[in-house]
Amino acid sequence: MTVDKIQIICEGVEQPSIDLPKIANWIGQVAKSHDRIVGPLTYIFCNDEKIIEVNRQYLQHDYYTDIITFDYSRGKRISGDMFISLDTVASNAEMLGATYISELHRVIIHGVLHLCGIDDKGEGEREIMESFENMALDLYRSMT
Repeated sequence: MTVDKIQIICEGVEQPSIDLPKIANWIGQVAKSHDRIVGPLTYIFCNDEKIIEVNRQYLQHDYYTDIITFDYSRGKRISGDMFISLDTVASNAEMLGATYISELHRVIIHGVLHLCGIDDKGEGEREIMESFENMALDLYRSMT
């Protein structure tokens, strides 16, 4: 997959230091493993204030979260906007004893997995999502 399919927007935060060509390749491989192809993806990196605003406005949820995914996929082509709160990513990394960048990678691929049709709200679905996240993170670490 090419980098030109991924758009990065930063709202109220500095862009995190990520290897976008490697991430684009990784996303393409993860999508392919779920029998999907990658269309346009937009990552909107933001702060907690923005994510709760989006959560309230579009989902009527009154809580902070690390990612909100808007799915525009059609058929096998995944596409969507993903709001990621870098504040929540940082606090989750600290709480979990993970590095900031590894937690950011987990959240980045979490959104892609949602676009591939993996849910995490129903009974047993969270464990399935975590399993797919871990497989994807293992793949990322194995890439050179």
